[in-house]
Amino acid sequence: MSRNALINELRAIAGEHYVLIEKEDVIVYEQDGSIFQVMPEIVVLPANVEQVSAVIKAAKRANVPIVPRGSGTGLAGGAVPAEGGIVLSLARLDRILKIDLPNRIAIVEPGVINQDVTKAVAKDGFFYAPDPSSQAACSIGGNVANNSGGPHTLAYGVTTNHVLGLEVVLDDGQIIWLGGEVPDTPGYDLCGIFVGSEGTLGIVTKIAVRLMKTRESVRTLLAVFDQMDHATQTVVDITGAGIIPAALEMMDRTTIEAVERGAPVGLPRDAEAVLIVEVEGVREQTERAVEVARGICQRNGAREARVARDESERQLLWKGRKGAFGAMGALAPNYYVQDGVVPRSQLPEIMRRIAEISKQYNLRIANVFHAGDGNLHPNILFDMRTPGELDRVVEAGAATLRACIELGGSITGEHGIGIEKKAYIGLLFNEADLEAMSRVRKVFDPDGRFNPAKLFPTPVSCGEVRRQPANIPAGLWL
Repeated sequence: MSRNALINELRAIAGEHYVLIEKEDVIVYEQDGSIFQVMPEIVVLPANVEQVSAVIKAAKRANVPIVPRGSGTGLAGGAVPAEGGIVLSLARLDRILKIDLPNRIAIVEPGVINQDVTKAVAKDGFFYAPDPSSQAACSIGGNVANNSGGPHTLAYGVTTNHVLGLEVVLDDGQIIWLGGEVPDTPGYDLCGIFVGSEGTLGIVTKIAVRLMKTRESVRTLLAVFDQMDHATQTVVDITGAGIIPAALEMMDRTTIEAVERGAPVGLPRDAEAVLIVEVEGVREQTERAVEVARGICQRNGAREARVARDESERQLLWKGRKGAFGAMGALAPNYYVQDGVVPRSQLPEIMRRIAEISKQYNLRIANVFHAGDGNLHPNILFDMRTPGELDRVVEAGAATLRACIELGGSITGEHGIGIEKKAYIGLLFNEADLEAMSRVRKVFDPDGRFNPAKLFPTPVSCGEVRRQPANIPAGLWL
């Protein structure tokens, strides 16, 4: 099938206005939240699952790749069309189809914004737990693709823990359901295989998500430390005491500087680190837990350990934390965020390693991360205009990931592998492991057309992938 014939068929399916081919139209789809860019050939915006199925059938006949795209906030290049083909934007599939509060589920389309699910049920005392810092912009479909987490992962888990079922379109256009509207459906957990598969197995068009009841009491503690070792050890000690906070977040001195210069919330600029500890549950339990956490902070040398007096003060603390990535622009023209994981007990050591990497590559690194589950987000600050600096930034990022693996961790906690980390996945898995994963992929995608050149360490064969600094508005980062 010729390119023109494919374009005409796609226009017949989705409508002329929803098939983009001109450079000025497709250029806005060349990049997600990563540092990678590829100019799309064709962008299609279907309106429903039937159109998605028809587009996939047309792409199969034309033997061209399909790259699914949500809100474009991903951080590993997962939505970048590395081998050309069709970028399939699911932004128009943005409806909340069903809310079933007695059974605590909702069925949503992939283009629904994460935060909108909670907004739809908050008045009835429910919420959707996975909460990436980009939740005001990221889509549920993208969260499913990358198995996204967020600050409250420690207590509630990541996306896979809150997805009961998926409607997916396979490579031949067939529409099927995996899982369902009840937990623990019998048979193979194919729904679980799809969550985190980064668009390499098929296209998700509906998601059955679990809703949770709003907690009776929420208490939030801010602890201020003059030594990073004391702050990281406090994380280990709090969880070791049997307290599982809803969130346990940390920001270092450089991040505090960025927040206070960009959108100040009153954090002490001379602190080496601050720790946000949030506990939820029944009132008696949260009061007891927050006091135990405060005592541990004080024993570990916290200069200050105070509990937010009211909801407005609590929201101010979270404004600083969730706005931290967007505030990095106050310190440098560009930044590159990484996403490694270490066991909690290794937090003191990994922070020392990151400090060494910062000195080795002569790059400033700001750390803001989900300390409770050891999910690191080092932000490497740089200036793209300095010749050769981006290459050093990428090398420093790779050194960080290798350090995480050496300490018993992983190369991603929630951002996914995408293009960015596929060269490093072999450090975690041997050839037999990767071959087994590849066989699973081939069952669903025998021609390798769904989001090619992602996840596995294969070379990019067609599209010219360029590394550029991401120009992402404040607040879209995890």
